[in-house]
Amino acid sequence: MYSKEVMEHFTHPRNVGEIEKPDGVGKVGNPVCGDIMHIYIRVRDNRIADIKFRTMGCAAAIATSSMITELAKNKTLEEAKRLTRSDIAERLGGLPPVKMHCSNLAADALRKAIEDYERKKPK
Repeated sequence: MYSKEVMEHFTHPRNVGEIEKPDGVGKVGNPVCGDIMHIYIRVRDNRIADIKFRTMGCAAAIATSSMITELAKNKTLEEAKRLTRSDIAERLGGLPPVKMHCSNLAADALRKAIEDYERKKPK
């Protein structure tokens, strides 16, 4: 059902945890399936210098959270905002159609973390 890459990111997720005093936090959830994702970012020179996640959910939710952190790390904020659910799913070797919403959640959580950072940033 899941690709080798999904299983690798589920069983050995990257960047798990929280960043102490993060620059931005994104929280999303899906009330139907119960998945909840938190993405924490640290921004330096307009780049995502560090990123971590906490996810409660299925294998696909954990794998997509792990993959979005890998894709976003060291990207500029503009580059990170352009990451899509398709980018995540492709890098994971695909997701079953019923699990594609997980990649939406991961992309949305990242965008919310960036928006949180931008809202707090001094003008």
